[in-house]
Amino acid sequence: MSYINENTDGLTPEIIAQVNEKRRRDALRDERLKIDKAIDQVRNDMRRASQSFPDLSDPDVFNMHWNFLCRVAENIVLAPQRRKFVVDANNKDVIVFLLYYFNNCPLAEKVFPDKRYKLAKPLLIRGDKGVGKTFLMQLFSEYLRRIKSPNFFFNVSVTEMVNYYTINNNLNRYTYNDRSNVKEDNTFDGCRPSNVCLNDVGLQTQSFFGQDGKKLVTEFLHARYEIWTQWNCRGHLTTNLTVQALAKEFADAYGRTVDRLKSYNIIELTGSSRR
Repeated sequence: MSYINENTDGLTPEIIAQVNEKRRRDALRDERLKIDKAIDQVRNDMRRASQSFPDLSDPDVFNMHWNFLCRVAENIVLAPQRRKFVVDANNKDVIVFLLYYFNNCPLAEKVFPDKRYKLAKPLLIRGDKGVGKTFLMQLFSEYLRRIKSPNFFFNVSVTEMVNYYTINNNLNRYTYNDRSNVKEDNTFDGCRPSNVCLNDVGLQTQSFFGQDGKKLVTEFLHARYEIWTQWNCRGHLTTNLTVQALAKEFADAYGRTVDRLKSYNIIELTGSSRR
């Protein structure tokens, strides 16, 4: 590629080559400066993101957050029911995992080493009725809100979501939260999805509020998978169904739902009903 487009009459080939080489080196230098600046920005973004979370690998920091979580459980979440927060062999490891997980601490992946859970994946918590799945997600939602964590999520039910659809004829709030019709967000990418947890998936799949609950949950699952891959925004789930039953309930002709269940950390919560 020639870097000289002007008239070169009177210039020797050697001079032209030297000028071209100098211009090439100058262009390369400018490009290197631009890339280095972009790399610095990536590093700064990563540093800021890591500073958004406490270091729970420090035992003292972990204990502070554990104690605060217990206080939120008893003084806020369970207070209206006048119940005590019980930590036992059935839920302790799961609670420890969730505390690490929601604070982006790599130690989460070591709590159940044989399960190969990953910090990057959303959660699917399953267990029998009353074992505390929804309560734990309510607890962590409130805890994360109180510490102003970027991993805060909204707890929602299938009934609530279907009711919203009945009124608005879309699932926008629960999926992409597209705000392109709002003046200040009227851009091509006007989506502002939130972290959410949809509770008791699989139990309310019949027609109610005049809507097909099963169809709407299926649409939710497909949309949230795309939101997770594109925006790193998570849609957690709780269910009483086994993974096999859940896959069967929401099976489609292309096997997409079954395949996308692989993108979750599937956590088993055991024990008898705590109600």
